[in-house]
Amino acid sequence: MLAVREDARPVKGESIATSQAIPVKFLENILVDLRRAGLVASHRGAEGGYRLNRPAEEITLAQVIRAVDGPLANIRGVRPESAEYEGPATTLQTVWVAMRSALRSVLEAVTLADVASGHLPPAIATLASDPDAWAPH
Repeated sequence: MLAVREDARPVKGESIATSQAIPVKFLENILVDLRRAGLVASHRGAEGGYRLNRPAEEITLAQVIRAVDGPLANIRGVRPESAEYEGPATTLQTVWVAMRSALRSVLEAVTLADVASGHLPPAIATLASDPDAWAPH
């Protein structure tokens, strides 16, 4: 909802929660994380609410996920480059690093503006057009 605003007026958390059909308290926790990360600004008062701190074209899904959930990928609670294995499993670390790279290649390529407009970058649309991508393996 914040990404489609044509003006810079703040939007009430209740309005966002209602439009997305999520509990207000749940949304407020997310908004606090986004504010701490500098992605949104909050304003108090009758005319207060939340607004994006930068244009939606400059905020990637990766930034949002990192703000709310932390690193894009972790293995057993650690970042992939810190996961250590011995013996035949040693190469798993490389697999986990490659997995994170693949996530980055998608999530850092898609902005809030892309999502709000419904027009994803061509490379992302191509990945999603593969029928196998939709199969729950």
